[in-house]
Amino acid sequence: MNTYRNRPDAIRALVQDDRVHRDVYLSDELFALEQEQFFANTWLYVGHASQVPNAGDFWSLDLAGRPVMMVRQPDGAVRVFYNRCAHKGSRLVTDECGNTGKFFRCPYHAWTYKLDGAPLAIPLKSGYEGTRLKECESGQGLTAIRNVHVYRDFVFARLSSEGPDFASYFGEVLHAIDNMVDRSPEGRLTVGGGVMRNIIHCNWKMYLENINDTVHPMSTHESATQAADALWEGRAPDAPKPMAMEQILPFGSGYEFFDKMGGRVFANGHSVLGVNFSIHSNYAQLPEYEEAMRAAHGAERAAEILQRSPQNSVFFPSLSVKGSPQVIRVIRPLAANRTLIEAWSFRAAGAPDLLFERAMNYNRLVFSPMSVVAHDDLHLFESMQQGLRGEGNEWVSLHRNFDPAELEQASITTNGTNELLMRNQFRAWARYMTAGMETAA
Repeated sequence: MNTYRNRPDAIRALVQDDRVHRDVYLSDELFALEQEQFFANTWLYVGHASQVPNAGDFWSLDLAGRPVMMVRQPDGAVRVFYNRCAHKGSRLVTDECGNTGKFFRCPYHAWTYKLDGAPLAIPLKSGYEGTRLKECESGQGLTAIRNVHVYRDFVFARLSSEGPDFASYFGEVLHAIDNMVDRSPEGRLTVGGGVMRNIIHCNWKMYLENINDTVHPMSTHESATQAADALWEGRAPDAPKPMAMEQILPFGSGYEFFDKMGGRVFANGHSVLGVNFSIHSNYAQLPEYEEAMRAAHGAERAAEILQRSPQNSVFFPSLSVKGSPQVIRVIRPLAANRTLIEAWSFRAAGAPDLLFERAMNYNRLVFSPMSVVAHDDLHLFESMQQGLRGEGNEWVSLHRNFDPAELEQASITTNGTNELLMRNQFRAWARYMTAGMETAA
């Protein structure tokens, strides 16, 4: 049954002003359309340039169901290609990362390609004389993704040939990457410590909207914060905290704290949670590092960087950034009910090792499925995915603090517990799911 294909009005009807239909989480048909339509029309996070430091280095991944590879060029540029041989379609590289040397060689029939994707050599070349190979796509070499943008070493791609340009799509939310990168006195980050991966049996939108959910910590993570409180009980409020305590105790800060931290939404589903302060605002100070920051950026800019520690900055739909403690989460949808989450840590060039230790510790403490925090979320995400199949109520509430005036504004600063940050994501989802659909029909 074709419920949604080439039916933009039916898709838009799933996202109302203050609620969304359960099909946005449950429908296999909608997920297939997301792979074809939504993820192609939006800018997706591919990887970080530090993952391919040398010419010939590659990093392979699946992007919205398509095999791609990020490749460092001889001139230092980073390009992204579809990871398939132009001959029979075999993947050129099957390892996640490595160095291919000066060319790619297909393991099936030994067709070879330059690092820029141009065809280099094929066996039995004389057999193609007089044929249409040179005029065919197969004779043109590797297919490059044309819409690639590298912003301060963060690599993004838009699969569709049409759609918003990079700057128009992300706009002001890019300052969140600036805040993260500029925590390095040298203005440079590198990926460190590997990646923590976790497959969750829930829809990707559940995970992404939870990133902006400041009401759940008091109930979902109650046991973790109570245990931390019990261990810290009787200590002076200003007593130096072990890193784990410094990072876990703020989760139990209460509704008022999270409400007052504030949030801001931007066009296209992006947001920053914690525009005033966040659970990361009171990490121990490092005088020598702060002095190095002032020397590098000037006193005013250094203060702006260090005093601004948003809880989460969402680059809709695939990336969430924490400037402090310098970690990111990448959302890789696999199916309507399966999502791969990647947690990466960054090392700031010229900064003390303690900053990198914070990043690594935070990922282990909060995002590992074996942590005292993440297993609570995972249980509830999977419970929601199952519970939404119950009859009698086909809608998910997003009513909290709804104001009709928000429908007319692209950028709004609001209180931290406002579900506007989630409503904003779904409005962008409906827009990019149906972009160009009338023409296709």
